[in-house]
Amino acid sequence: MKVTQAIQERRSIKQFTTRVVSRAEIETLLSTATQAPNHRLTQPWRFYVLGPDARHEYGLALGARKAKKLGDPEAGRAVRDRVASEHRSLPAMIVVAMVEDANPEASEENYAAVMMGVQNLALAALELGLGTHIKTGAVMQDPAARAAAQVRDGERIVAVVNVGEPADEPQPKPRTPSPDCTTWVG
Repeated sequence: MKVTQAIQERRSIKQFTTRVVSRAEIETLLSTATQAPNHRLTQPWRFYVLGPDARHEYGLALGARKAKKLGDPEAGRAVRDRVASEHRSLPAMIVVAMVEDANPEASEENYAAVMMGVQNLALAALELGLGTHIKTGAVMQDPAARAAAQVRDGERIVAVVNVGEPADEPQPKPRTPSPDCTTWVG
């Protein structure tokens, strides 16, 4: 598969089959992530591959955050438990973190490098017949989510990538054509 084709065909996959993602497949994905450009060769990425129990714990943390938005405690418990169960049943879940840097410029460069690594991972997954759903958000700084993933002090979770064989192929979402957001400067 050509890179341009993979970029065009990559989708956020929200439903996966029950096929197990092998350790070898995950190692391939992580290997491609570490090939991303990174200024000063800092290699700031750290990966946490969560097993079923850790995925469940992460899901409990996410579910608890969602439950707080509900006024009904019973409905909140149901949401928390559903989210935790959904996370346990994911074929694979990779928490992608970066080493924090006190220097704002280095920190920004490291963040960009890690996100390029996440894109490499997503494109490699497509080549392997797998799909990904890249997740970001405030839950990643939640102490319970960090504990579930066993992220070390001095590291920041940048993305969570759910991985598995796609159960369906979503249609592409409309994108602004590049000429509409391009300025040619003489």
